[in-house]
Amino acid sequence: MNNKSITYNDITSLNNLHEAWREFVSDKKYKTDVSEFLLDLSHNIYKLHYDLKNKTYRHGHYEAFKVNDPKPRSIHKASVRDRLLHHAVYRILYSHFDKRFIFDSYSCRDFKGTHRALNRFKSIALKVSKNDRQTCWVLKCDIRKFFASIDHLILINIVKKYVTDQDIIWLVERIIESFQSTAPGKGLPLGNLTSQLLANVYMNELDQYIKHGLKQKYYIRYADDFVILHDNRGVLLEILPKIHEFLEANLRLHLHPNKVFIKTVSSGIDYLGWIHFPDHRVLRTATKRRMFRRLSVTEGRPETTQSYLGMLSHGNAKILRERVYKYTKSAENS
Repeated sequence: MNNKSITYNDITSLNNLHEAWREFVSDKKYKTDVSEFLLDLSHNIYKLHYDLKNKTYRHGHYEAFKVNDPKPRSIHKASVRDRLLHHAVYRILYSHFDKRFIFDSYSCRDFKGTHRALNRFKSIALKVSKNDRQTCWVLKCDIRKFFASIDHLILINIVKKYVTDQDIIWLVERIIESFQSTAPGKGLPLGNLTSQLLANVYMNELDQYIKHGLKQKYYIRYADDFVILHDNRGVLLEILPKIHEFLEANLRLHLHPNKVFIKTVSSGIDYLGWIHFPDHRVLRTATKRRMFRRLSVTEGRPETTQSYLGMLSHGNAKILRERVYKYTKSAENS
């Protein structure tokens, strides 16, 4: 799609709302709030369509709860009606924005994800180090309180650069302004599907600056966690304050003071749950402890053990895989 072909009706049409419902409900049919919405599904979808068409739609309140994934996080869950709307928006806007993102952005994108980011880090590290024949330096950065710090007005203005339909902008504004975190006009809720896309739209500004403004070839980002690889430590030292300045001036974001470092790959780089070395990677100690804690709590449920076995297959973790496999056998024999 180009800017002219994306319209408000693409999002609000009954056809798109029905398709969005099918995607949304696929694994949620037995949830109480979803079951209640299902009791009068046709009327509920038509009422949403009517409110969107007549611009009488107003986003509802959120239900807040805590999760540990892996650290304590506040999740804000919208109503079924609003989550349906998020899916309808996402179905249309995802491809419109995704094609504008850089290749090496890996969070919440089709055919990307953590494992591809890990493999990309490995391949770039080998390229920069010329197969470990020279030093590869890594600048690793993390944004402090990323989702809670996203500025609504800045985000809306970024959206306006890529979307010309004023009705779509009106709707996106309703979604963005439906939530605030630490201050008015700040934050996106972790529970919204649209938050994942809008966070990438926001951080794409940094991506473009690092790739084209700072001309850094070897840059990888996953959500608010990013790395730049280079064979010259001095270059990384030079660009770090420029990144800091860009984030503060343009996105009102701040680097986490305890999560910024410049190290060599040979010394081990802690990135996306793994410690990376030139020829292998091992699971981060904190990730390992959390894994076995959860396996103990769930008593080795097959879905849990299979999830961890899949994760461990992406690194040097033979002994850990054997230990996880024992939980599976123990559960089967109990």
